[in-house]
Amino acid sequence: MSEWVLSLEGTDAGRMLAFGLAIMAAVLHAVFGALQKGSLDPWITRGSIDVSYSLMSIPIVLFLVPWPEPHLWPLLIGAMVIHFLYKLAQAMAYERGDYTVVYPIVRGMGPLITVIAVGFVFGENYNVVQWFGVICLSFAIFALAGVNLAQNKMDRATMWVALFYAVLTGFGVAAYTTWDAYGVRATVNPFTFIFWLFLLEGVLFPPISVLKYRAMAVKPAVSAMASRGIIGGLVAFASFGAIMFATRLDKVGEVAVLRETSVVFAALIGWLFLREKVGFLRAGLMVAIAGGAILVEFGG
Repeated sequence: MSEWVLSLEGTDAGRMLAFGLAIMAAVLHAVFGALQKGSLDPWITRGSIDVSYSLMSIPIVLFLVPWPEPHLWPLLIGAMVIHFLYKLAQAMAYERGDYTVVYPIVRGMGPLITVIAVGFVFGENYNVVQWFGVICLSFAIFALAGVNLAQNKMDRATMWVALFYAVLTGFGVAAYTTWDAYGVRATVNPFTFIFWLFLLEGVLFPPISVLKYRAMAVKPAVSAMASRGIIGGLVAFASFGAIMFATRLDKVGEVAVLRETSVVFAALIGWLFLREKVGFLRAGLMVAIAGGAILVEFGG
């Protein structure tokens, strides 16, 4: 499998595969975000998911992928720290703000910062059309968050704290996207970095979840935590695994922008399955988001 993936690097087929993986990751990321902001406390949900995918990774790293090369360990440890800080900020944002407000802000920050960062790290260059696409997508996402916020009845003090953590989480998205892309490219077998990262970074957040669980007056059922954790773990494997593979095959910035179309898929899921109203303004903003992504991907 890894040999086949490596053979596609730098080819048109590899770029098209990266495009498909990024879109798949966008759909699954919308599902993953909804899972964490669902009926369970976000701290508990995140811990359950982390435990699940860390345990799922054990047989894979023991029997199916090579042991990490010596130079890969600092990259794995750095990724653990970045992912941990990102999860802290995300849980704080979800705890204080509504999903429809917090999620778009997080996803709007990500591509803007990532495209700038990968220019320094990987030397990626983008033309005027692509930059226009990045700005169009990001500001359309921010506008979507603004529309949702205008219709929201959040307390003003709580709102500003939630927005602060949402912006901080957006920086975390850019940080882990860039760092993980570097890690995936630093090893011969990309599966090594991906599954060892799943194993290692899944052990840092659960202790916080345990403390939160013990402090809860009304504790959620273990069965609910387990089911949410297993489903979330499988979605995380597919979503984050897909985006990391995509960054190995194509430009990191382009892949990051495509992933942020998850905002569109989140809205479509709400419209199709939850009977939520979209309206002309939201529909127009979703078209702008998709159009921005198309400009970035095909305007180069």
